[in-house]
Parts: sequence; C-alpha cells; structure tokens
Amino acid sequence: MIKEEKIIQHIVCWLKRYIKKSQSNGFIIGISGGIDSSVTSYLVALTKLDTIILEMPISEKEDSLLSKKHAKFLTDKFDNVHYLKKDLSTLFISFCHTMNIKNKTKENTLLALANVKSRLRMLMLYYYANIKNYLVVGTGNKIEDFGVGFFTKYGDGGVDLLPIADLTKSDIRLIAKKLNIINEIQEAKPTDGLWEDQRSDEEQLGATYEELEWAMKIIKKKNYNFCTTENKKILKIYQTLHRKNNHKLVPIPICKIPKILKWE
Repeated sequence: MIKEEKIIQHIVCWLKRYIKKSQSNGFIIGISGGIDSSVTSYLVALTKLDTIILEMPISEKEDSLLSKKHAKFLTDKFDNVHYLKKDLSTLFISFCHTMNIKNKTKENTLLALANVKSRLRMLMLYYYANIKNYLVVGTGNKIEDFGVGFFTKYGDGGVDLLPIADLTKSDIRLIAKKLNIINEIQEAKPTDGLWEDQRSDEEQLGATYEELEWAMKIIKKKNYNFCTTENKKILKIYQTLHRKNNHKLVPIPICKIPKILKWE
C-alpha cells in the first residue's frame, strides 16, 4: 500500500473513532471548490457516515462552478453525502447596511468584511450542526493552521475537528490526485474567496505554499547557513506572519487570580 493510501485510511479511521467517541450523528463541512475542502469532504464521505456538504456563496462571483462540480462528484459517488446551498449574500448586505459601511476601499475595512464573511459561514455551519447533532469539520492545512495563522478566528477557524491539519498543501495535492479529485480543482490557484477583488492566497501571503512549507522546515531544523537572499526573504515573510497571527495559534489567555485574592 502506497503512502497516500495509508494516510487516507488513517484519516478515515480517525474520523470514525472521533465521531463514535463524541456520540454525534454525522458531519457537516463547508465546500468552496478549493482543493482543501474538496479533499477533506471526500475523506469525510469515505466514513460512510451522514455528511452534509454546504455551499455558502456571498455574491455571484463567489458562486463557484467548481464547488457545484465537486458536490455532484461526491453525491453521485456516495449515498451518505447530502448537498445544501445557502446564499448568504442578503445576510452580508444587511450587516453592511446595519454598520453603515460606505467606504469599502480601505484595506482594514476590506479585511474586516472578509472576516465577517467567514464568520457568517461559521454561523450557518453550526446552525445545522446544532439541529442535527453533527460535527463541523475544518479544512485548514498545516501551514495555515500551525504555521502562518492564515484563517479567520471564529470563522473558518471555528470548527470541531481538523482532519488534514497535519498535512501541507503539497501533501494534500498528492492525496487529491490519489482520490481523483476533479482536475480543475487540483490545478486551481488557491483562494479563500473572501475578497471583492478575488485575490489569491499567494497574493495575500506574499509567498507560495511550497515556499512557506520550506520555511517551516528550515525554522524547525534551525539551519539557516545556506540561505540565499531570496531564501531569507521567504523566511522573513513566514516569521512575520507567524508572529503577527500567533494569537490564533495559542490557547486563549486566562488571567489567573492568586488564591490569596479569591473568596474560596
């Protein structure tokens, strides 16, 4: 059995054990047409347990044909997979109206609104999860979740379990190939689909996933001796992002009260 098959089998078994322990009825996962959510939803489907794949467009240009193709691909293949689509555009527009947002050109406003979109999707996922006693499955990879913190706190970071978070984007591409994920999805440029200008992940991060994977390994080994000027630039990008987003990567700080000050 090749490595990809062993990893697939390991994740599927882990999902089955986890849901049995949690006493939940099934899984729900948001799909975007990206490679991470496509691979994760396929792995969840392989458990043969009840699975909802939920598409949540917020504006027409985000209504990806790839997510529809992947949904059809999965529902044709698995009887346990059910597809839902909920357009959240009206909800997002209502939020903007409530906040009286007039200038949507400032970068900090654009970032805040991108995070709002992610958090609206989290609300929708947990609505269904609560009603059906399902687990919300996250789609973050190792670089995003433990390297540079490339996710929205309490948005796509608000999940119950993370099946592919110990895999890099390169690993996920190998798994996608093994699972015969639609070629268009495998070849598509990674994007979170949260920005009006449809900027890619690499444009936001300032480096490719492969470059960030390299930086993560180098920092772990603490071997910088052979780094070129370009290498050092990538390392700096990784370290800057890691430091900036570290608050997402560590447990929420608790102010511990000394016993002498407590009533008990």
